[in-house]
Amino acid sequence: MEETKSICLVITTCESKEKAEQLARLLLKERLAGCVQVTGVTSYYWWERKINNDKEMVLWIKTKVELYRELEKFLLLHHSYEIPEIIMIPIKDGFGGYIQWLGSVTRNRGIGG
Repeated sequence: MEETKSICLVITTCESKEKAEQLARLLLKERLAGCVQVTGVTSYYWWERKINNDKEMVLWIKTKVELYRELEKFLLLHHSYEIPEIIMIPIKDGFGGYIQWLGSVTRNRGIGG
């Protein structure tokens, strides 16, 4: 399915439920995402030459591949982390009805992308 290749999953984390909900709402309002799921995790990571661990919120952002660069810029502008995790995973396949719905609720094309 050709249209499936046009969507992706973007993952980012933030420090609180409030910040995650704020980002999710902003992404939806700007139509940079069709769906954002938020869940809590404990992250273990290297930072400033030591191993750290923190409670974080993961945002699972569903969007179009063509909107990724704009979404990344948006997250960098609104994110509180110095170096936020922003990872894009292309979707190889999925239910056609969901793919069509996602395309219908997000922007038609990225700006500058």
